[in-house]
Amino acid sequence: MIGLRIGKLQWALSAVVAISWGALGLASSSHAAYPDRPITLQVGFAAGGPTDVMARVIALEMGKELNQTVVVDNKPGAGSNIAATLVAKSKPDGYTLLMMAVTSAINQTLYSKPGFNLSTDFEPIGLVGTIPSMLVVNPELPVRSVQELVAYAKANPGKLTFGSSGNGTSIHVAGELFKSAANIDAIHVPYRGSAPAGAAVIAGQISYMFDNVPTVWPFVQSGRMRALAVTTKERIATAPNIPAMSESGFPDFDVSSWYGLTAPAKTPAEVIQTLNQALQKVLARKDFQDRMKGMGVIVKEGNPQSFGAFIKAETDRWAPIVRASGAKID
Repeated sequence: MIGLRIGKLQWALSAVVAISWGALGLASSSHAAYPDRPITLQVGFAAGGPTDVMARVIALEMGKELNQTVVVDNKPGAGSNIAATLVAKSKPDGYTLLMMAVTSAINQTLYSKPGFNLSTDFEPIGLVGTIPSMLVVNPELPVRSVQELVAYAKANPGKLTFGSSGNGTSIHVAGELFKSAANIDAIHVPYRGSAPAGAAVIAGQISYMFDNVPTVWPFVQSGRMRALAVTTKERIATAPNIPAMSESGFPDFDVSSWYGLTAPAKTPAEVIQTLNQALQKVLARKDFQDRMKGMGVIVKEGNPQSFGAFIKAETDRWAPIVRASGAKID
């Protein structure tokens, strides 16, 4: 009788151990399955703009590495704050990501209530790359250099207009910086994305704009826009014949955009690592780097920690620039 009881007890203990190991195995396999459904990559700008173009390339290539679909979802508005706030408040499970751009760093100072805090609401995954911008004008505007644009603006105060992809974007702040540095009077016209702003330049509805090289360069090559300068201290390989702003009387004018992947705060470290590893594999491929070079993108490889430090440095860098520009959005 006693032996029977001991036998039953041993059987029960074995069953408990088996169930426990089974549960651990299920948890392990569940974690290992990430991602087991499509991932959504939120973009804070309209389709066709530089952030959207970059996001779609990254989504396609990372999807191949992760063996899962990465879907781009455009949520334009408020200088990308709508998309950033959505991701910041999303479930931290790795299935809702943000293609963060320099605008998020700018918006921390530009907006009194941006809707998120870069230092606490996101987990950095990795920097993708940086892109210089270009000052372009409508070809009908009678200027062929930055100096001629400044002279024309001073001779026609208040008549020139410049476009942007929205209030608070790097394109907007670049325009405000140019106004301040050149001491000219021009009217800012915000659009819901870079693409419609560029279309307005081509149509002659606005006079000029600053925009990322990948977006405007095809239009410059086709003659529908005229490039006056790149917004870096040195010329770039994509457009070696276009002078830098430093050559055009503005030695301290240095404005570049950047793009990187982030997730909501408290996303598991294992998920962040999986995403970073997939991203680094994409960035390290020569065919990808060659494609990015052709778009004017300077690829930047790195880990989540280095990207986090980069975001903080950019936020600190843009704060005094935004204040000096006088731009403020309540």
